[in-house]
This record gives sequence, C-alpha cells and structure tokens, in this order.
Amino acid sequence: MSREAEDTNLRLQRARDAMDRSFAEPFDVRAVAAVAHISEAHFSRSFRAVFGETPHRYLQRRRVERSMFLLRETDRSVTDICLDVGFSSLGTFSRMFTEIVGETPSRYRRGHGPIVAPNCVQMWATRPRVAASRAARMSSFGEATAADRSVA
Repeated sequence: MSREAEDTNLRLQRARDAMDRSFAEPFDVRAVAAVAHISEAHFSRSFRAVFGETPHRYLQRRRVERSMFLLRETDRSVTDICLDVGFSSLGTFSRMFTEIVGETPSRYRRGHGPIVAPNCVQMWATRPRVAASRAARMSSFGEATAADRSVA
C-alpha cells in the first residue's frame, strides 16, 4: 500500500471515529469531510471504497446498533430510543431497523433480553445481520455474503 493510500485511510478512519462519537447528532457531511481534510464528494466516494458503504448508511447502521442495545437493556419506549439515537422519524427508524436487523424494533425487543456474557461475545451476538432481501446482494459490513462463503 502506498504512503498516500495509508494517509487517506488514516484520515477516513478519523472521520469515521468522529461519526461514531456523535452518531446521535444530525449528520453533516461537510463537517465530517473536514475532519478527513477532503471535499464532500471525494469523502463520500473514498469512504465507500474503503469501508464498503456510504457515510450515511454507516451512520444509520451505527444508530441501529445502539438502538439494539437500548431495546435489549432498557424498558424505554421505542419512540424515545428512536429519538435518542438520532432518528427524527419513528417511521424511518422502524424501516431502517427492519431493513438492517430483519425484524421490527418491537419484535426485536420481545425476542432479545439482556445478555450476560463477556463483552466480546455480546458484540458478536448483537451485531446486526443483513436482512434476507439484502443478503444475496451484499453484507452491510462489506463482508463476503453467505453465497461467497459457501463457495470458499
């Protein structure tokens, strides 16, 4: 890997870290691109090339991951959780949650209680799985799909 590519990857990682720290705030691509010291358009293209998904999609997935934790570990309402993780619409939250996790937030809550296990096991067990409709196309994490893994 060239020195220039390493530098770009490091700057994109810093931008992704900034997104992780402020996931519940409104997404401002200009501010995040500024963290990486590149233009908005180049940031979006580069982010997708490096991480396998657009910055907006990454942020939505991080918000859903956080909401999964809150649904399992608290008894707060779905609407409160939706707003706390950065979604401004319950409908959008439910649609994105269902698309990423494969079930509605309420159904997820009923089927998943608190996890008592080491942190690494919790992280693995609670990682959102790609819904069946998307699984054939691509993992939202840029990983090999089930079809790719069965060939290997």
